[in-house]
Amino acid sequence: MLTAKPKNFEEYIFSFPIETQKILEQVRTAIKKAAPAAEEVISYGMPAFKLNGMLVYFAGYKKHIGFYPMPAALIAFKEELSGYKSSKGAVQFPIGKPMPLALITKIVKFRVSENLKKIQSQDQ
Repeated sequence: MLTAKPKNFEEYIFSFPIETQKILEQVRTAIKKAAPAAEEVISYGMPAFKLNGMLVYFAGYKKHIGFYPMPAALIAFKEELSGYKSSKGAVQFPIGKPMPLALITKIVKFRVSENLKKIQSQDQ
């Protein structure tokens, strides 16, 4: 685990054990496929994606991957996320179980749409 804030995604991901690195890369790839125009950034010391504002953050931990898609997304996907530990702004996907990549993709697409609507309403 890093002690200093990472400069980029690679530095962040490579600071984890190889198995966790693989999972973080899967999550990263799923997000990039769902939002190909999104920019990769490090924010709050975590990998994050920006497109018309912040989209999602994710982070590796010893026993889970934290996924931070903003509270509205967690509400919108409450039913599908019900099997996971969650809070107002985050959900935990346990390491050792398959990552719900299709669900992550749906949530990211929801967030892209949400940010686009926000930008469009500001333009009017």
